[in-house]
Amino acid sequence: MLVRPFYLQLWFLVLAAMAVGVALGHFYPGVGMRMEPLGDAFIKAIRLLIAPTIFCTVVHGIAGMADMARVGRVALKALIYFEAVTTIALIIGLVAVNLWQPGAGMNVDLAQIDASSVAPYVAETQRRSAAQFLLNIIPNTFVGAFSDGSVLQVLFVSVLSGFALGVLGKAGKPLTDLVEVASRMFLGIVAIVMWAAPIGAFGAIAFTVGKFGAGSLVALGKLLVGFYVTCVVFIGAVLWPIARWRGFSLPRFLRYIREELLIVLPRMIAKLEAAGCEESA
Repeated sequence: MLVRPFYLQLWFLVLAAMAVGVALGHFYPGVGMRMEPLGDAFIKAIRLLIAPTIFCTVVHGIAGMADMARVGRVALKALIYFEAVTTIALIIGLVAVNLWQPGAGMNVDLAQIDASSVAPYVAETQRRSAAQFLLNIIPNTFVGAFSDGSVLQVLFVSVLSGFALGVLGKAGKPLTDLVEVASRMFLGIVAIVMWAAPIGAFGAIAFTVGKFGAGSLVALGKLLVGFYVTCVVFIGAVLWPIARWRGFSLPRFLRYIREELLIVLPRMIAKLEAAGCEESA
C-alpha cells in the first residue's frame, strides 16, 4: 500500500535530481547531453505499462457491474460528458497557447532538427479520412492492440472483454478476479518504476540544459507556468460549476487527490472507491 510519505519523498528527490541535472548540463554540457538515455528509459518504462493498466482497469470495471444495461447508460453519459468537456478544454487550450506562445525564445535551431522521425505521422494525418480513423480503432489482432501501442485499440478490446465477462456472470468470475489481481500488479509495478522518476528527471533536464543551454529553462518555466494557469482557468470555469451542479465540493475533492495530481499515479479509481463512489446510472 502506498502511503503519503512516498509522494513527499519522491517529490523532493525529483526536485533535487533536477537541480543536479541543471548544474551538470550547465557546467559540463557534453556530459549532460550523454544523460539523455536516462530520461528516455524512464519514459519507455512508463509507456509499456499504459496499455495493460488501461485494459485491466476497464475490463474489471465493466465486468464488475452486474447490470449490463446500467453499463450502457453509464457509458453513454460518460461519452457525452467526455466529448463536451474535452471540447471546452481544447478551446481553452488553443486560446491559451496563442496568447501565451509557449516555446517562444527557446534556443533551438530549426534547421538542425531532424523531422524524419515524425514525417510518417504527418503524412498519415494528411491522407486519413474519418472512415479510416474509425476502422483503425479495430486492431488486426487482439494482441496487436497492445503491441502497436494504440490506446483507442486497447480501449476497444477492453470494452468488448468487459462486456463478455459481464454476460458470462458467475462463469466468468474467476477470470474477472484474475484481471483484478493483474490490475493491482501493474499498479504495483508503476509504483516501483516511479522510484526511478528522479533518475529520469535528472537525465532529461541535464540533456536539455547541456544541448540548449541554461536559457532554455526560462522558456520551460514559461511553459510550466502557462500550463498551470490554463489548468486553473479550466478548473474554475468548467469543473467548479459542474461540481456545484452535482452537489460536491471541488476544493475538498482536489485536496483528497492532491498526491495523484502531484505525481500522476494511476490510483484514481481506488481513491474514488475509498471515498464511497459507486457506479450509478
